Amino acid sequence: MNDDNRLFAPFRLGPITLRNRFIRAGANEGMVIHGAPSKALVKHHRDLAAGGVGLTTVAYGAVAKVGRTLPNQVWMRAEILPDLKALADAVHAEGGAISYQLTHGGSFVTSLKVDGPTMSASGGFNKAGFMRGNFRQRSMRRDDMEQVIEQFVQAAELCRQAGFDAVEIHMGHGYLLNQFISPLSNKRKDEYGGSAENRARFPVEVLRRVKDKVGHQMAVLAKINVADGVPGGATADDAIVTARLLRDAGADLLVLSGGRNIESGWFMFGSNFDMAEMQKVLKGSWLTGLMMKLSQLGTPRVNFREMYFLEHSRRIRAAVDMPLGYLGGARSLANAETALAEGFDAVVMARPLIHDPQLVNKFRRGEVKASGCINCNRCVPYIYHPGGTLCVLNLPNDAALNRVRAAD
Repeated sequence: MNDDNRLFAPFRLGPITLRNRFIRAGANEGMVIHGAPSKALVKHHRDLAAGGVGLTTVAYGAVAKVGRTLPNQVWMRAEILPDLKALADAVHAEGGAISYQLTHGGSFVTSLKVDGPTMSASGGFNKAGFMRGNFRQRSMRRDDMEQVIEQFVQAAELCRQAGFDAVEIHMGHGYLLNQFISPLSNKRKDEYGGSAENRARFPVEVLRRVKDKVGHQMAVLAKINVADGVPGGATADDAIVTARLLRDAGADLLVLSGGRNIESGWFMFGSNFDMAEMQKVLKGSWLTGLMMKLSQLGTPRVNFREMYFLEHSRRIRAAVDMPLGYLGGARSLANAETALAEGFDAVVMARPLIHDPQLVNKFRRGEVKASGCINCNRCVPYIYHPGGTLCVLNLPNDAALNRVRAAD
C-alpha cells in the first residue's frame, strides 16, 4: 500500500479538498446526445471516480451553442441541469470530485456550419473551418468579449447549481481564448494584441469574472499551453506571463498542456496520430477524414517519450508561485512521484486512465507500477465513434448508453 505517499494524501485545491493528487485530464469523450451528457458519459466518469481519481474533468462544455467545434459536444444551458446533476452525483457517489472544462471554439469550428464569420482574436481566412463553409473569421469587438465573458460566467454558475466541485477554463490547444494568447492567431493592434501581457488580457478577464461568481464555492482552474510547439507560436516565456496574470486573477491551479489542434497536434500528444485508425473510425465521414489527413501534412515523426512536457513545465514551475498540475506523458507511479519531486502539485492524465479507470487504485494498492497504455493514440479517433472514446486494447463501449440522456 502507498497510503503514506503524498500522491495519495488529501490535497487542498482552492475552497475544496481532493482525496488525492491525481486528476483526470479533460479530453473529448464523444459521449453526448442532443447537446447534453449521455448515460455513457456518466458511466465513464463514475468509473474513473470508482477507480480512485481525485478529480475527474468532463471535457469541452461549450459555453454557447456556437462555441462547439463538433456536433456531439455539450453546450451549457439551463435545460441540461438535470443531466449535469446526474453526472456530478454519480462521481460523488464514488467518493470523487468533478470538474467541467468550459470552452468556446471561436474560429476553431471543424464540423459545424456557423452563420456568418466565426469570432476570433483577429479577422481573415478561417483555415480551421473552411471545409465546413466557415470561410471567414472576424475580430472580436468589446461587446463580443462581454457577451462571451458572461457566457463563461453563466456556464460556471450552472455547474455550481449542478453540484460540480470545480470548473476548468480552457485556454489552450487553439480554442478561442488561446486564439488571443497565441501570436499564431492574434494579430491585433489594440490593448488585446502585441505583447504577451496584452494577448492574455481577455482570457484573464474571463477567469477573474468566473472566480468572482463561483470561486467561493468551487475551485477555478485554467488549462494553458506551456508552448505552441511551432515557430511563431507562443513560447514558455509567454506561458510564464500568462501564468502570473492568472495567478493574480485568482486561479486555484493551472493545468500545463501544450500544442494546437491544427498546427501541432503531435506536440500536444507527444507522438503522432494513428491515421489508419482515424480512417477506420471516420470511414462514413469522408470530409472529416480528409480534414484530419490534411492536418497531418508536413508534421514531423515524433516518438513518444515519458514526461515530454517536463522541460517546458519546469520553467513555469520555477517562475510562478501557485499550484500547477503536470500533464504530458505521465504514465507510471515513478513519473507521478517525479512530478511531485519537481514541485508540481498534481498529476494530470488522460490516455492511461482511458486505458484503465482503476489505475489510481492499482497504484495505491501496489498492484501495478505503470500503465498498460502503449501511447498508440488510437483512442483519439473514437471521439467520433457512436460509442465514444475507448482504448482499443479493451472491450468496446456499450453504444446504447450513448443514445440516452444522463437524467433519463
